[in-house]
Amino acid sequence: MSHQKKYTWYKIADAVELLQWQSNNICIIEINNQKVTISKYNDQLFACAHKCPHAGGIMSNGFIDASGNIVCPIHRYKFDLKSGRNVSGEGYYLKIYPIEYKPDGIYIGFEEKGFLNWL
Repeated sequence: MSHQKKYTWYKIADAVELLQWQSNNICIIEINNQKVTISKYNDQLFACAHKCPHAGGIMSNGFIDASGNIVCPIHRYKFDLKSGRNVSGEGYYLKIYPIEYKPDGIYIGFEEKGFLNWL
């Protein structure tokens, strides 16, 4: 039996250049009634939670370090953009969302939740 996650995909932009980037290569989008942080690092896009799981810092007010981690602006906790794993050792996980490039634009995936999701 496959335990692969299922996603609902939402278009976030026709092209990378059309997102409202801040000088730190991070932007906020609102999709599906939810704020999400989008980061750009090495010509790749990454999506994560709007707030840090530790103290609720707004991740888009942080920065991306030289190793490609997103850094919370409050306590400088660092999270891997690919996995959401806390790499500065505090033990938190930052929720991440998959990004897909399709012929008609850029999409973000939200995990489908359902009654049988535990199967």
